[in-house]
Amino acid sequence: MKIQVDTPRFLEQIAADPGVYQFFNVDGVLLYVGKAKNLRKRVSSYFIKHHTDAKTRVLVKQIAHLSITLVQSEGDALLLENNLIKQNRPRYNILLKDDKTYPWICIRNEPFPRVFLTRKRFDSKDLYFGPYPKATTPKILLGLIREMYPLRTCALDLSPQKIAKKKYNVCLEYHLKRCVGPCVGHQNESQYQASIDEIKLLLSGKTYPLIQKLKQEMQIYSDALAYEEAQACKVKLQVLDTYYAKSAMVNNPRLSFDVLTLEKRHGILCFHYAWVREGRIDLSISESTPMPLDETLENTLGLVWITLSERFKSDAREIVTNVMPSESIEGVQFSIPQKGDKYKILAFSIQNLTFSYREVEEHKKDIDFDKRIESLFTNLRLPEKPLHIECFDNSNIQGTNPVAACVVFRNGAPSKEDYRHYNVKSVNGPDDFASMREIVFRRYERQINEQKPLPNLIVIDGGKGQLSAALEALEALSLRGKVPIIGLAKKLEEVFFPGDTNPIHLKKDDPALFLLQHIRNEAHRFGITFHRNQRSKNFMRSEFLQLPGIGEKTAQKIQKSFPTLTSFWEVSEAEQDAKLGKNLANKIRKSNP
Repeated sequence: MKIQVDTPRFLEQIAADPGVYQFFNVDGVLLYVGKAKNLRKRVSSYFIKHHTDAKTRVLVKQIAHLSITLVQSEGDALLLENNLIKQNRPRYNILLKDDKTYPWICIRNEPFPRVFLTRKRFDSKDLYFGPYPKATTPKILLGLIREMYPLRTCALDLSPQKIAKKKYNVCLEYHLKRCVGPCVGHQNESQYQASIDEIKLLLSGKTYPLIQKLKQEMQIYSDALAYEEAQACKVKLQVLDTYYAKSAMVNNPRLSFDVLTLEKRHGILCFHYAWVREGRIDLSISESTPMPLDETLENTLGLVWITLSERFKSDAREIVTNVMPSESIEGVQFSIPQKGDKYKILAFSIQNLTFSYREVEEHKKDIDFDKRIESLFTNLRLPEKPLHIECFDNSNIQGTNPVAACVVFRNGAPSKEDYRHYNVKSVNGPDDFASMREIVFRRYERQINEQKPLPNLIVIDGGKGQLSAALEALEALSLRGKVPIIGLAKKLEEVFFPGDTNPIHLKKDDPALFLLQHIRNEAHRFGITFHRNQRSKNFMRSEFLQLPGIGEKTAQKIQKSFPTLTSFWEVSEAEQDAKLGKNLANKIRKSNP
């Protein structure tokens, strides 16, 4: 249901039921997504009261129309809100926009499965355990597994047919007793699978039943006078006891739940999230993010937990917390314990939460983003605060591999997910002005076509020439005068304005200058890194592809034996023929000038 906010009594059109609301600007761009038990009451709060938060005031000024979606329950509203935020990534929904990749432990779906660390998910039939926010955790687990079980690490096809053909030989891992040698038939698949089943218990956090299983096996082997097998079980138990003692937090190994604690101060939301599996802390992270608009902790808790449980694939149905959510979630129980083991875990989480907030406070003392933005706004006499800044920089060496970079700062801090790099397409030779003209035009032509918001300030790394080139691009898009733009010269840190002959000089200790330098340095770093990568890539490719009659695949074949042309000429013709074949080697030799 679409409702125009400039119509009389538009709030009366909104139902007093649970649902999700979406705010749009005049161009139809989605600004914000929210949920509410009572939609009319929640949406009305944006328009009928004075907001102390500047960000909320800016948002309300931009709202042209809103959309309402009614749902059956508060839990449905929470899920729908979460999906809409993930799909559309609205500008003002800044909570938990996380694109990190965490490591997993994978058990491959294959004969004699491998167990290894990965950040990518492969076949859906494979088993994945994690993700682990700290890379040290899965490494410790893999070390534990290697200590207890001899597993293969090779990528050989160990199908029964291949093993029967005796195609393989044992490797160093076999001689080091880290692998039993299934590739040559020294271990059958049922024996290997028994180890994999125990590893699955361990990675699932079920160390208690695994310990009981090993104790029973040790007793059976001992009764049968199979002392070597009993000793192997005893060694595994000792390793597990050591691991469990290091990670146990409570005395009850049957306790399994999630912990989520939150705290809000000065517009910053800090939270600590942990897994408790069999009384052991299996996962623990602390993060912070700007609090979304005027939301309370009670309204935010459910969305935070759903986002985290999806990110880390949690199957917990019990959540220990310091704040009760305003809405219930079907199948999930929230509690605030007052004593016992759960209270001990809650105190641990709150301690981590407090420490996390102190780090945020210390960081804010080091860099006052608000002060930098305010100073830049005042010194440059901008029409609005530069909450969204974009900076451009070119990189090339004597015209070779020309590239450009665009970095984005939001609220005074880098927004790395919005960074973009460009290969310059229409310019030949070292022409910085033409390169700048092309990149600025391409950037904002796309922004206009995709109806994305334009920045509050554009910064060009360079003096009058680069600034004039960027202005030509804006003029071609009818954007000149609509977006403030400046040039920042490197040597004297001069700030150039369009049409002004003389630049202005900011004081050396001015927060506005610190912000501009940070943006310019970040653009240069991002651009030069991309340029170096492109130059290295093109150098390795061009060295072989420049030879007559050599294509991409042939060049790759040559490079396996000879990384460079120099290495080819350093060996005898007989060795060249042996490695590449006489025809191909002759073709390269004939190309020698």
